[in-house]
Amino acid sequence: MIPRDSTLRVVRPTDNLKKIALMYSKALGFEMVKQFDDHDGFDGVVLGHPKHAYHLEFTHQRGVTVGQASNSGHQLVFYIACSREWERACRSMIDEGFSVVENNNPYWEGVGKTFQDVDGYCLVLQNRDWAL
Repeated sequence: MIPRDSTLRVVRPTDNLKKIALMYSKALGFEMVKQFDDHDGFDGVVLGHPKHAYHLEFTHQRGVTVGQASNSGHQLVFYIACSREWERACRSMIDEGFSVVENNNPYWEGVGKTFQDVDGYCLVLQNRDWAL
């Protein structure tokens, strides 16, 4: 079993490193945890919160084009129980350049909104507590 105090890092390639880093950091209030340039041909940025056990890492491999997400099933989901905080987060996503899109899975549309970034990846903000 993975220890409970482990940190999860989700890594995603992008052709729009600076724009993606700015969009996610401003929209979600993330801080830049780490940044690297030409580390074995990769540039990247790690975003997160100092006290949260997860990070988002965006990388760009020099000379490689990754293109758009293959489908809208590539998504991150954040559960936000407080309606005011959820509404504020939704406004922030739009203000920072995310597009509101219809999710192909109707479950996420019930009490949530789906946002798409410039790479075609989706992020869902659910207005509920997460429960098993």
